[in-house]
Amino acid sequence: MGKVLGDVLGLAAGVAVSPLPIVAIILLLATPQGRLNGPLFAIGWVVGLSALGTVMLAIGGPAGASTHQQPATWVGGLKLALGVLLVLLGAWQWRRRIADTSQAQLPKWMAAIDRFTPIKIFGLGLALAAANLKNAPLTLAAGASISSAGLPVGQQIASLAVFVIIASLGLLAPLGLVLFMGERAMNVLGAWRDWAVRHNTAVMAVLFFILGLKLFGDGLGMLIS
Repeated sequence: MGKVLGDVLGLAAGVAVSPLPIVAIILLLATPQGRLNGPLFAIGWVVGLSALGTVMLAIGGPAGASTHQQPATWVGGLKLALGVLLVLLGAWQWRRRIADTSQAQLPKWMAAIDRFTPIKIFGLGLALAAANLKNAPLTLAAGASISSAGLPVGQQIASLAVFVIIASLGLLAPLGLVLFMGERAMNVLGAWRDWAVRHNTAVMAVLFFILGLKLFGDGLGMLIS
C-alpha cells in the first residue's frame, strides 16, 4: 500500500493545485451565504473525485488491472495515453497564455456565481472535479494505479480516500481559513484569488507538462518491463 500511495500522492497534488476551483470557492465564500456555499462546493468536489476514482476501481477489478501482483498491460497503455493527452493540453494552454497577466479575466460564469442555487453550487464542485481536463485524467490514472497494485478492497478504498483528501487540500485551505478566521481571512483570500486569476493559464500549462510527462514515463515503463 505504501508504494501505491507514493504513486498517487503526486497525482493528488496535481489535482489540488487547481487555480479556477480555488478562485470559485473563494468567490463563494465571499457571498452572503458563504458558510453554506463554500462547504457545499467542497462536498461536490469530494463526491466528484470519489465517484470518478470509484468508477476506475470498479473497471480495474473485472478488467484484470493486476496480474500476479503486477500491473496489466492495458494499465500502462492507459497511463501512456493520458500522459500524451496532458502534454498536448499543456502545449495548448501555453500557446493561449496572456503575456500581460494584468489583463487576465475570470470566466463569464463566475460573474453570476453569487446567484447560484445550492444545487448549482454542488453541481459546480462536482463538474470542476470530475469533468476538468486536468483533474479527470489524473484521477483516472490514480484509480488505475490503485486497482493495478493487487491490494485488498479495503486498502484500495483507503488509498482512494487518501488521494481524495490530498487532492482537496487546495479547496479545504480557503474554507478552513474562513471557518476559523471569519472576515479577517478575506484579505488573504483576495490576494490568493487575484494571483490565481493572473497566472491560471501558465500554472495549468506547467502542470499539464510535468504530470503528463510523469504519466507517459510511468506508462512506457509498464509497457516495456
